[in-house]
Amino acid sequence: MPPCAPQPQHWIFWRRAALAASAAVAAALTACSHLSPENPPDSLADSTLAATEPEAASGLSEQPGSAMRDFAVASGHPLATEAGVRMLRAGGSAVDAAIAVQMVLTLVEPQSSGIGGGAFLLHAQGSRVQAYDGRETAPAGATENLFLQADGQALPFNAAAASGRSVGVPGAVRMLEQAHREHGRLPWSQLFQPAIDLAERGFAVSPRLNTLLYKDPLLARDPVARQYFYDAQGQPWPVGHLLKNPELAHVLRGIAAQGSRALHEGPTAQAIVHAVQTHPTAPGTLSLADLAAYQPRQRSALCHEQQIGTPASPYSVRLCGFPPPGSGAIAIGQILGMLRHTPAHALPLDGDGLPSAEWLHYYSEASRLAYADRALYLADPDFVQPPAGQWLSLLDPAYLAQRARLIGPHSMASAPAGQPAARPARVSYAPMLPQPEYGTSHISIVDARGNALALTTTIEAQFGSRLMVNTSAGSGPTRPGPAGPGLARPGGFLLNNQLTDFSFMPRNAAGQPVANRVQPGKRPRSSMAPTLVFDQATGQLLATTGSPGGAHIIHYTAKALYGVLRWGLMPQQAIDLPNFANTGGPLLLEQQRFPAATVQALKARGGAVQEREMTSGLQMIMRGSAHGTPLWFGGSDARREGRVMGGTP
Repeated sequence: MPPCAPQPQHWIFWRRAALAASAAVAAALTACSHLSPENPPDSLADSTLAATEPEAASGLSEQPGSAMRDFAVASGHPLATEAGVRMLRAGGSAVDAAIAVQMVLTLVEPQSSGIGGGAFLLHAQGSRVQAYDGRETAPAGATENLFLQADGQALPFNAAAASGRSVGVPGAVRMLEQAHREHGRLPWSQLFQPAIDLAERGFAVSPRLNTLLYKDPLLARDPVARQYFYDAQGQPWPVGHLLKNPELAHVLRGIAAQGSRALHEGPTAQAIVHAVQTHPTAPGTLSLADLAAYQPRQRSALCHEQQIGTPASPYSVRLCGFPPPGSGAIAIGQILGMLRHTPAHALPLDGDGLPSAEWLHYYSEASRLAYADRALYLADPDFVQPPAGQWLSLLDPAYLAQRARLIGPHSMASAPAGQPAARPARVSYAPMLPQPEYGTSHISIVDARGNALALTTTIEAQFGSRLMVNTSAGSGPTRPGPAGPGLARPGGFLLNNQLTDFSFMPRNAAGQPVANRVQPGKRPRSSMAPTLVFDQATGQLLATTGSPGGAHIIHYTAKALYGVLRWGLMPQQAIDLPNFANTGGPLLLEQQRFPAATVQALKARGGAVQEREMTSGLQMIMRGSAHGTPLWFGGSDARREGRVMGGTP
């Protein structure tokens, strides 16, 4: 609730937001200042692909935070954010801006998202929230044994991901087209022009793209990608190199003129199928019929009340997130809801402005319980029934209070899944075993009319399936080799490896099925957590946020929400807090960000602790005011290359 509205005392954030805007945007990344960019290896032969982090770290891109008057755009790359602002200045809607942002991200941030992937979109018009599901689907020819070897064991993750069999039917473009039909104000074709212009003119290779190219040993195996991303000696293009993508410009022109049909049918669809079905070691079954049949889903947003105040000063917000096949909203709601019933609820940041060891312990235990429920229950709702007949049963306050009673001052030996009220005693599914989850980019936008969105978009792993689609690559039995004739239009777009978000092991030893197993036409479970926050009493939009980061998206987004809602931080300050996560195993801490005493105190409680790189990419825009002037305060994650921009029409 902004300070100009009644009863501003309900929320610490809004008291801080009432400070001078100049002070708000000057908050520096002091907590991050001791970190330094990593040096890339000398050659591709020396590079390795981190098996545990969705995207490799590439140093910091310092962010001061931002304050904007009428509209704001936050995305994973400055050029993409600029494209969104351009649409808003032209009178476009938040959806118009998001489409322009996504098309530019396909070009400049190909490691994270693009037209070859999928997305979840939450859109708010006043207090009305719509959820647009553009998640990829499994081809009709897929079976539950898709990722099993001849001996019945699961394939190694990288062997499964960098293949044709990992590619799901792309859904992002068709979903954005549906949202544009309902909320667009500018012509569809106009939204593609910034990306087309950049693809033809060229863009400067960024430090992050260069670093990830050095660190990925798999992408150069694809001949189309190798010709585009690497020089004649097989080295990634250096930082600042002007990289042009005429093939992507060609494809985007077709989509601009014909809509999603130009991607799902015709020459581009044929090129997608050819790339998948002719993979040299692990071809997939994706077909022209799969592409033509794809339809986005419009689902009911998962909204629930979160009490963030105290008994002496009660206050509630309404958190809206994405329902299954998304798991982010349920897991975040469970974690925050359980923390209310532990001593963590009353704990401030420590004297150094960091989460204390005690708070981290309770957060870690709540996370383990939430991930146990996630592993057992959550999957595509077109294939799996929710416990107790509705997904909100997993967020019922009484159920979360019951779950929280399992949390004590020491780490529990194991975190079991719970049984929401009215759940039959016999559980139908086996829990999904832990496996890597990757990828993604996030976009948050508010327009001058008060409409807002949170869009999380992905091709899954770093550079997806490492298959690059080029319609001029030919349709013969093999794709062109690095020494073969040059492509008529170099470049293209990368395909997702989204099917690796399904459980590799479809059943347990007793033959009991996993809810999130592969099935034809099914959408894999996702950790994506686009989130909109509303004042529970007034219905006014307060914030839009989300993050990339695979299974850790849940924790990155929860951290940012807790930072502003409970600790009273500005968005940039909350984003800059060190990262932490627990997906059911050890507590993970962002390396070199926590004092040794904190790590030792956590270990003394009996839990395993690991320090590592944790490359979030949070974006957040929050409502506030300064000197009586309503403003949007924004933050963008220094761990990637994003920017928040805005202003007036």
